[in-house]
Amino acid sequence: MNFSYRRRYGGPIQAVIFDWAGTTIDFGCMAPTDVFLEVFRGRGVTISMEEARIPMGAHKREHIRLLTEMDSVRRRWEDVHGRAPGEADVDDMFAEFVPKQIECLSRHSGLIPGTAETVGACRKRGYRIGSTTGYLKSMMEVVLRETGGRGYRPDAVVCADDVPAARPSPSMCLKNVIELQVWPVESCVKVDDTIAGIEEGLNAGMWSIGLGISGNEVGLCLEDWKALSEGEQRRRREKAYVKMHRAGAHYVVDSIADLMPCLDDIEERLARGGKP
Repeated sequence: MNFSYRRRYGGPIQAVIFDWAGTTIDFGCMAPTDVFLEVFRGRGVTISMEEARIPMGAHKREHIRLLTEMDSVRRRWEDVHGRAPGEADVDDMFAEFVPKQIECLSRHSGLIPGTAETVGACRKRGYRIGSTTGYLKSMMEVVLRETGGRGYRPDAVVCADDVPAARPSPSMCLKNVIELQVWPVESCVKVDDTIAGIEEGLNAGMWSIGLGISGNEVGLCLEDWKALSEGEQRRRREKAYVKMHRAGAHYVVDSIADLMPCLDDIEERLARGGKP
């Protein structure tokens, strides 16, 4: 007779891996978009805030390349330059982007409300705290100086240039697993405000939780979000939630402040032998 063996993990969550901008810092994920707009504007090409946000979560050079491949952006570029943008243009814009991004990061590194409390609650449960980001190591040096002074420093920080391929590749999440020394991957939870970040967690075999309001999908600073009418908030929330659920997120909540009930539910599902 033929038999098969099915192995199930029934233990607790071991690690929560957070994104940075739009997840733990920089409500609205404002820092990258402002610089993308500026870099393209410097070449006579206007891109909208909505366009700038579409590839969010990717390595910043890849983000710029994806922007140049959008039909709408390519047409505007051709109108100005008489040719399509190429790899040399991407390299040139990325070289300008990096120092501009570094220069503005200290102004956009404030903790999103609920970050300190939620991370503290995770640590009390014994969870390791990891992180991934589309930022480069040189950018994260600035961010870590700022957030360290505010009491937030994860146990692992993996940047886009630490791995061969950034999001939606699982590489950064899996490097967190190695650095944090946690396994199996179903004991890990990825938390992100971008579609690419949700896919990153799913591709790594982890539970993935989307943050619908605090980051890229709504794309408003906290003050502007609060200034919206209840009806407009409801409309934008529903749009973000639907998009993240369709991308495969196991859960979607407004911000990191609403995370703990999701972790409670994952713990219960793991105890029953559930998998992402």
